[in-house]
Amino acid sequence: MVKKSYKKEKRESFGQKLVNLLLTVLIACAISSQVCPAANNNLRIAQISDAHFSSNENNTSYKLLKKSADLIDDAVFQLNTSGPYDFVVFTGDLINQPQKSELDKFLEHIDKLNYKWCAINGNHDVAIGGDLTKREFRKKINSGGTSYKSDKQYFAFTPKKGFRVICLDSIIDYKVTTNGEIPKEELDWLKEELDNHSDDTVIICTHVPIDEPFSSPNHRLNNEYDVKHLLRSYNNPIIVLQGHYHCARAKQSNNIVYITTPSLVSFPNAFRVININTNKNRTIVDIFLKETNLKETQTHAKIRVMGTDILYGADEDRNNSFEIKRNKE
Repeated sequence: MVKKSYKKEKRESFGQKLVNLLLTVLIACAISSQVCPAANNNLRIAQISDAHFSSNENNTSYKLLKKSADLIDDAVFQLNTSGPYDFVVFTGDLINQPQKSELDKFLEHIDKLNYKWCAINGNHDVAIGGDLTKREFRKKINSGGTSYKSDKQYFAFTPKKGFRVICLDSIIDYKVTTNGEIPKEELDWLKEELDNHSDDTVIICTHVPIDEPFSSPNHRLNNEYDVKHLLRSYNNPIIVLQGHYHCARAKQSNNIVYITTPSLVSFPNAFRVININTNKNRTIVDIFLKETNLKETQTHAKIRVMGTDILYGADEDRNNSFEIKRNKE
């Protein structure tokens, strides 16, 4: 009797284990089916702006050019140890002087980056009549490891289904100026892109801001009104990543979120992480300011400039969450 009871208990124990195993597998499958689509609806971006790399210049009143290489290396290290990222975007002024040799050296530093990356030009990246024209800049970038090659200065790509990235050329190269503009041909192309991706979440990358973070007549986009008017005619989520002003700003205007990222080489010596999660009803945009680990360098940068509050921004300019509700037609 005892022996028989023992066998029965043993059989029940084995059966229970089998049931538990099956339940575990079913639960894992259920979780997986929910996690995968959620991951596909998410886009994680890093934005580095105004790195102003220099291999041979002295510091200016507000740019720590002698530390530019160290700051880039620190940003690359932070990204490589905090991923994954879908891609990294450099929104202009990669280098401080428009020279091919300087761009080559900059590319050597970001060659250590573990993720896909793209870059657009800034006013410091190209010269009128110099050896680094817009065309030469793009040729260098195309051969320097970018995952998104283009013959034009403005281009677009789809990093993941449901997302469209549009990279603009906002730099004037027919005269010396720090203002910017989007020429008519490029504006027509932008409209075509927006028309073709009106159901997607759109990320626009530009050096000169579409939405000015603070008044600076010598830095603003000359046809800012025209570009804004075009963007406002669409209802899908639009996130604009911009630089040039060396400051942290973030604001929402209906379905458009404008994110201005500060300079890596001047206070607050930081870059951005942007996480975008979207579904059929809404899009959540979470932004984070990532300051350099080189705290002594950051302190040195801070004491060199006045108006650090303007550059650093308010708490909501540095870290924030924006909700864009999709209009149901």
